Formats: sequence, C-alpha cells, structure tokens
Amino acid sequence: MKDYCGLFGIYGHREASMQAYLGLYALQHRGEESCGIVTSNGRRTYQRKAMGTVSDVFDKAALKKLKGHLAIGHVRYSTTGSSVLKNAQPFVINYKKGTVAIAHNGNLTNSIELRNRLERDGSIIQTTMDSEIILHLLVKAKSDNIKESLIETLPQVRGAYSLLLITNDLLIGARDPYGFRPLAIGKLGESFVLASETCALDLIGAKYVRDVEPGEIVIINKNGLESIKPFSPTRKAFCIFEFIYFARPDSNIFTKNVYLTRKRLGRALAKEHPVKGADFIMPIPDSGMYAALGFSEESKIPIEMGMIRNHYIGRTFIQPSQHIRDFNVKIKLNPIKSVLKNKKIIVVEDSIVRGTTSKIRVKTLREAGAKEVHMRVSCPPIISPCYYGIDFPTTKELIAPGHSIEEIRKFIGLDSLKYLSLGGMLNSMLLPKEAFCTACFTKDYPEKIKRGAIPPGLKK
Repeated sequence: MKDYCGLFGIYGHREASMQAYLGLYALQHRGEESCGIVTSNGRRTYQRKAMGTVSDVFDKAALKKLKGHLAIGHVRYSTTGSSVLKNAQPFVINYKKGTVAIAHNGNLTNSIELRNRLERDGSIIQTTMDSEIILHLLVKAKSDNIKESLIETLPQVRGAYSLLLITNDLLIGARDPYGFRPLAIGKLGESFVLASETCALDLIGAKYVRDVEPGEIVIINKNGLESIKPFSPTRKAFCIFEFIYFARPDSNIFTKNVYLTRKRLGRALAKEHPVKGADFIMPIPDSGMYAALGFSEESKIPIEMGMIRNHYIGRTFIQPSQHIRDFNVKIKLNPIKSVLKNKKIIVVEDSIVRGTTSKIRVKTLREAGAKEVHMRVSCPPIISPCYYGIDFPTTKELIAPGHSIEEIRKFIGLDSLKYLSLGGMLNSMLLPKEAFCTACFTKDYPEKIKRGAIPPGLKK
C-alpha cells in the first residue's frame, strides 16, 4: 500500500516544527490523507502524526510540543486498504544505537524479497510500508556509524526512494541512483532545508541551492553539509509524470520549471493535433490549465473557463474507491451552461488513467449544452503499471492497454480524442529525453522488474 508522498526537513532552526508545518502545507497536493512531523533537539525526539490534512492535524499547541532545532515531515496519499494510522509517516524506532526517524517518497521494487529475508532473520515488521523495511536494514547494519550504515543499507534496496532521516543530531537526505523522485536543498539563513519541491522553499523564504543528486546521501549537522556518493554511476530515470501531473506548477523539479514545461506540452499538442473551427479551449482545472495555455498560444484559439473547480475536493483518480472517485468528479467541477451552450470546444487534459473521470466530465459538458467536445491529452496513453510510487496498480485498471484510441473515444463520449506523441512529450521537456523514466507509456523500465514485484496500489 505505497502511495505518493511529500517530504520536508530542516536543520538548525529554533522554530523547526513551524517551518516543517509550513513546508508540508506547501506540499499538501502530494498527500491529503495523513501527515506527520518528527523533531529533535539532538537528545530527545518528539513526534505527532495523524490522519487528515496538515491544517487538520497541527495547531499552535501541537507545534509547540514538537521541540528541537531539526525536523522532518511527511504527507501521503492513500491507496486501497491503507487508510490506517500505523502507516502514517515519519516512522520512529528506538534501538540500541539510538533513535531513528524516517520519511520516504517512492516505492521499492524488491520489498517482498527484503521483507521475507528480514522476517526469516527474526525481524517483526508491523506495517505494510517500504520505509519500515529500510529502517530494519539500517538497524541491522554492522557499523555504529550512521554514514557507514547507510552505505551498507541503501545498495540493498531497489526502486525509487527519496528519504529524510533524523538520528542523533543529524538531518539526512538521500535519493536512489536513478533519481526517480525529486529532492531539493535550500538554505534559510544558516539553516539547511530539504524538500520534495521548491514551492515549499518559497513559502518559508528559503533559497534554493541545488538538488540532492541521484545516488547521493547528504548529512547535515552543526558543521554544515557533507555529501556521500556510494553508488556506481547509472542512467537517470526522473519521473516524467511529475511534470505532467503531480508537481505544483510554481515548483522547479529536477532543476526545471513545471509551469513552463506544461505550456511546452500544450504547444506540442496543438501542433500535432489541431481542431478546426473550435469556439474555445477549455482546460480541466487545475492540472490541465497550463497545457491549455500552451495550446491556446500555439493555435490562437481563446480559452474559456467552462467549468469551475471546487478547491475543497481532493484529486480524483487516486481516491480509495471507484464510488468515491465518481462522486468527487461531480462535486469537484461545475459547468457554466451559458458559456458551453451550442459551442464546439477543445478540452485539454493532462492525462487519462482509467477513463471514468473523463467520461463523467464529458457527460456533464454534453448536459450543459456543448455541441461538440474534442479532447486533447498532453501525454501519450498510459499502458503500463508504475512500480516506483504512483498509483497505476495494474494494467487491468488502465484503459489504454486493452483499447484502441477510437474505443476510448467512444467510451468517454467524445467527438475526437488525440494524445500527444511520445516524441512530442519528450521534446517538450527542458532536460535531455534520456533523463526520464517513461515506463508507464512504453513498458521500458529503467531496471529489470522481478516477477512478484508489487506496484504501490496493490500492497496488502
């Protein structure tokens, strides 16, 4: 039951818990089900985690109890069966070498193998989360030195991980050698900050320094930042879906801006798949908004907001059940009938996963009076599960693998449906195309996936 998450950490700040709260608030889009903060003064650890959003879980009284000058925080999404407090992060354990807290964004592809090995050796694993497996490996490491323990532990795990840890008087950040998930370094005065996206740095007034590099471990203490690179060089595999859907548009991830990238995707989409005689372009708020801007600029067709979003409803395709997902689609977006009536419109979507969300939206547009509905999608069809932390659990749950584009068009109820090509998507990126993982579009995984590896949405 792995999910999509956001991380924030800070070292050397007298209000570390408040800064962590603000950082997590900026990263709320990366996880709305549970959240937690762990702080330390170098001698004692304090923690609070609960189900709910950041503003639900923390208030001034709760933050005041989280003492110390260093903190890590975590927000997470749920998948089927995982809505339990014991899976909320960060995790904290006490053992003979001290206390360790960990927060994880990603998904390990050899977690079953590692879990079986640890349990054979006597470990008692209490949650279904990969993060706990990393902790068990860490505490079993031979060395008493945390640096050496990490160098021993991390090469044993495969897949995607961006990690934050607290131990003793240290803040530690790490990324897997492929760099699947983002993790940025910032400075707030003399304090070091680590965050999944730069929007969290912006909110607290921190200055972006650089990214934690793929395969890098950074150890932060009173003497500053130490960098360790224990892995052999390998190809990069940045998650391209971060740019398409997940990250906030005002963030820089993998050193590049999300807003500008999404506009480039929209421009490429307009070049590849124009629509003649359309009255206007209608973005799906909010993730389709920026590709729609690019489509409009390239096509010279105006934008109209034919649907208004209720911002108090969370994202749709990652909700725990189909029934809740369908209801949220209806309550999330409301059409403006006077704008849509008798109009030929172009709907710009960031992606189509299961197709049910798009079907309900198009039905709503038809009922509101739209004469023609043409959909343009700013990425290729998703044909393969993600094993690295995004909830595309099985091929069976994806609409594209078993259906032609024409069949998908009919299912959704569109006059036409076109996807951006793989080449168009990759050429729109502001980084070399070789830097990305595109497995959900191509089945070309950066590493060999062993039989029995479980995508995030299927863990029990």
